This record gives sequence, structure tokens and C-alpha cells, in this order.
Amino acid sequence: MGRTVAIIVAAGTGSRMGGDPKQYRLLAGKPVVAHSYAALSGHPDIDAVLPVIGQGQETALVAALGDVPFVVGGASRRESVRNGLEHIAATGGADRVLIHDAARPIIPAQVVDGLLTALESAPGAIPTLPIADTLAGYAGAGTLGETVDRNALVRVQTPQAFRFDAILTAHRNWPDDREATDDAQMLRHSGGDVALVPGDTLLEKITHPDDLALAEARLGGAMISRSASGFDVHRFASGKPLWLGGIEIPSPLGLSGHSDADVLLHAITDALLGTIGEGDIGLHFPPSDPQWAGAASSQFLEHAASLIRERGGIIDFVDATIICEKPKVGPHRQAIRESVAALLRLPLERISIKATTTERLGFTGRGEGMAAQAIATVRLKGSGA
Repeated sequence: MGRTVAIIVAAGTGSRMGGDPKQYRLLAGKPVVAHSYAALSGHPDIDAVLPVIGQGQETALVAALGDVPFVVGGASRRESVRNGLEHIAATGGADRVLIHDAARPIIPAQVVDGLLTALESAPGAIPTLPIADTLAGYAGAGTLGETVDRNALVRVQTPQAFRFDAILTAHRNWPDDREATDDAQMLRHSGGDVALVPGDTLLEKITHPDDLALAEARLGGAMISRSASGFDVHRFASGKPLWLGGIEIPSPLGLSGHSDADVLLHAITDALLGTIGEGDIGLHFPPSDPQWAGAASSQFLEHAASLIRERGGIIDFVDATIICEKPKVGPHRQAIRESVAALLRLPLERISIKATTTERLGFTGRGEGMAAQAIATVRLKGSGA
């Protein structure tokens, strides 16, 4: 069967979506590109996956996928694919290659199976869908033209699959002054046949903001909701900074603990871990371990969030309450909220931070320490496994 490599074309700038490139926007709790990367890298017949990214997108890719091999693309989609193909050729080559647009995050395994099977008898294969709507031309001035026979047309999707040498040759021979909307037409231009296999509506491309919402609904439809709580307490100590929600609060007293003693982040971390049945913060970062002495609690929060995202989970909402007599949390509430949202990579409206006192009752009322409680709501795939 030989070696199979998948190229993910992720070099777009997101001009039609507005804002950040769409391949790095969050979808069902993780970046769009991470969905297609997981599907392709998890397929048993695919040996390697190579993202092709835009200039300056290295940091965004690492945040989305971790430290994975990648190639920087060119000014057009065609040039980006060519860079990926040439990289594969220079690093051992391949027998088959799949070329996929990162903007199509959902990849049914049966589509990949069909494409690879079709390559046994053709140098190229693409997934297609029939056209259900009536098609017509445009006569100008806002008037309808003649209808087009839809039976002679199909909708073309990705991933597109090719015998590696055939598509590499097609790219090398393609005229530099002509662009191509996909790789299949380039193979046809060089004389190669392209087989058609059944596509899937799940492969719809994300182009506009409404498309992202639809993909979220498709992925979220098979998910279940879970909520869990977290609670933490730390006593005040002199000579220590006061960290709350990942920011330092001006205060004559800080909180005592093995790490930076950020009582709020500890409570939120425990709530997040609870939603996936992963114990508490002490299980993951034991206070007996010297490496966590004075550690930033933001590490703990980001770890809990990453465990949820690794399971395909979505953090829907976090609500937390800080309990203390002093210092006054109100002046810092918005900054704390923004910090927590940034650490969890969530919109601000999905984070709620409140503060209250115990009317001078108990240890917080006596000013001996501070407490925090939190509730997190997440969605997980299926049974949450």
C-alpha cells in the first residue's frame, strides 16, 4: 500500500470571516484546524500529517496542535500545496497524498476510505455531492437567466487524494501565470483521470460566521453536559504577593501555599477537573513535589482545560465567587475576569466572577484567609469517554 501523507492547507488569512484566521478559531472547544488534524492523524491508513501554514502563523499553530512538523505556504493556495508537496518529496517522498482544506473540520472516516480505495484504479480521487437546487445563469440587471442542467454538475469537496508522483508532476507543470481552485483540475490538466467518490454533508466548508455556528451545532449535537464544583481556602501571610485569577492584587498580605496560592484559580481548576472525573488539583500537582513550589497557578488551570479539550470537550461557562473581608475585590473584578477568560481561551461572556463576605463570621470574617468556590459547565462527546 505504501506511505500515505495528508497535507492540511491552513495558510488562509480569514478575510471573509473577519478577524483571526478561521482555521485557528475555536470550534467545539478546540481550534478548527485541530479537528481535521485529529481525524487525519487518527486514520489507520495515514502515516503522517503535514500542515501548511501562513507566514507568521507559527505561534498560532503551536497553540492549536503543539510541536508538530509544518511547512510555510505561499501567496496562493496552489503555491502552498506545492510547498507541501516539495517538502514531502525532499523528506522521503510518499506513495499517496491527501490534500485537505483546514476550513473543513469534520472528516468522516468512510470518505477517506473511499478515496484511498479509488486510488487503486485512478491517479486521483475526490469526494463529491449531487446538486439538489435548481441552477440558473444571471442575465444582468437583477434578472434570471437560463437554467443549467444540474445532472451534469457535482459539488467538489476535500480531502482530495492522489498518487503522489502524479500530483507532484501536475503541480510542477502548471503554468505560473494561472491559478487553480483545486488540485483535481491540475491533475486533469496534466492528463490524469480523477475518480469520483461519495462525499458527505459533514465536509461542508467554513467560509462565513454562520458556517462556524452550523459546524458547532453539528459537533455539539452528540454531546452531553456536565457541571462540577470546586472549593479552595488559603490563609493570609505577610511578605507574600496576592494572586487572584492570574493577576497580582495590591495588598499588604498575600496568601500562603505551596504554589502561588491563587485561591480562585485553584477552585476553578478543581471544578474543571471534576467535570471529567479527574480528581483534584493535588492529584495532578502534589504539594509534596518541589517542582511546584511557587508555581504560577495559571499552569494548573491551563492543564485542566487541555484535558477537557483533548477529550473533545467544550467549556461552556465558569462561575466563581471569591469570599473575603479584605481586600476589596470589586475594583479588580473585571481584570480578573479578563485574565481567566484569556487563560481558558474563552469569550469574556462565558466567565462570571463575583465576590462576597461572610458578614465577619468565620475565618474569612476574621480576616485570617480567603476562600473561593467555582462551578464549571462543559460538554463532552457521548458518554464523556
